[in-house]
Amino acid sequence: MPSNSKAVSVMSGLALEVAVNRWLKPQFEAETPFRLDIDWRPTTAIMQSIEEGRRADVIVAINGSMDKLAQTGIVRADTRTCLADSVLGVGVRKGASRPDVSTVEAFKQTMSNARAVAYSKAGASGIYFSKVIDRLGIAATVNARAIVIPMGFTAEKVASGEADVAIQQISELMSVDGIDIAGPFPAEIQTVSTFDAAIFADAKNPEGAAAFLAALISPAAAKAYADGGLVSRLSAR
Repeated sequence: MPSNSKAVSVMSGLALEVAVNRWLKPQFEAETPFRLDIDWRPTTAIMQSIEEGRRADVIVAINGSMDKLAQTGIVRADTRTCLADSVLGVGVRKGASRPDVSTVEAFKQTMSNARAVAYSKAGASGIYFSKVIDRLGIAATVNARAIVIPMGFTAEKVASGEADVAIQQISELMSVDGIDIAGPFPAEIQTVSTFDAAIFADAKNPEGAAAFLAALISPAAAKAYADGGLVSRLSAR
């Protein structure tokens, strides 16, 4: 990558971190004159920054939040593209026995019996999980020994041995080395987050933004999403 390559600033939800950092970013920077400067955070945190006036060239966010950005003209609605779906899962330390999370009752027992469950306070997954355990009647049990982080990758607490299981989107769990996926949430309590990309209306590097958006909807991207724990939506374009 040339030292004078021009940065493309990106705000992105954590769900695409594996797909982008492991496969798309190296290819993009090798094949274009641009380099990526990516701010990886939960969509809720990104939206707060946007409300405070921060901007970038490209944003990747949950579609409900993208609706607001498009309606207010913060992003160019004509550039908005649906990328992938992400589902919630349970992560455990690599090599450890994988708990049963295949049914609601098994999930409930696994969460109740865990020495500690790690989840995120700010991320959509953690917010949703807190509602699920409340609905299942195990919130007090789980939260009595839960490890709740402000934001970031919950699986880091499992890799470090601080927690037995981590709750997050499967693609985010995969971002942490030394983690196995015990399984997705049971269908009855599963939720799907759809991630869209768009270019900011006042992007400082619109050329680089367009180039990165093209990379995000390429055949290589579809494979990267699948390999990175997501369900590609590119075929639906």
